[in-house]
Amino acid sequence: MIIRRASSADIPRLRQFRTDAAAWLSARGSDQWSTTYPDELLLASIQAGDVYLVHQDPATDPVATVTLDRQADPVLWTEAEAKEPAFYVHKLTLAKPGRGDGLGAQLLDWCSDHAARAGATWLRLDAWTTNTRLHTYYERLGFRHVRTVDAPEAYGSGWVGQRPARAAGTALSVLGDQGK
Repeated sequence: MIIRRASSADIPRLRQFRTDAAAWLSARGSDQWSTTYPDELLLASIQAGDVYLVHQDPATDPVATVTLDRQADPVLWTEAEAKEPAFYVHKLTLAKPGRGDGLGAQLLDWCSDHAARAGATWLRLDAWTTNTRLHTYYERLGFRHVRTVDAPEAYGSGWVGQRPARAAGTALSVLGDQGK
């Protein structure tokens, strides 16, 4: 697998990832990602170098995407937690969710490795508050539930978890990564 940073030319594909994921989730009774994510926020994340696409090989369409940054959402994380060295996973989306091929776990391991190599102590994420299957999945992958924030500002994604960032070899290699 190959991972690369997204560019503004990838916005249509990133939008499609979200649309497809929302449809998949809706078919399972979830309203997660049913609202449109603003293009200007997506572009800002791309320009910051925080959005990644995963390919089987460089010539194929992406099979997954993830945004990985150091921005603690003050609605979800306390001031003390925000001061701890951490990376935050956002918008992890697979082209074919639910296949059971381990791609999501591989991508989270890559995020953990990336965070550890950059000196972070934690890999953190949030999940849709009512998506208990996703909570269980993250817990199986070593994330510890920290709290659930029930506030309108959490936009429905108030389940927060973390696991220690750890360096480990992954099956993903990075194209053109200048480090971050």
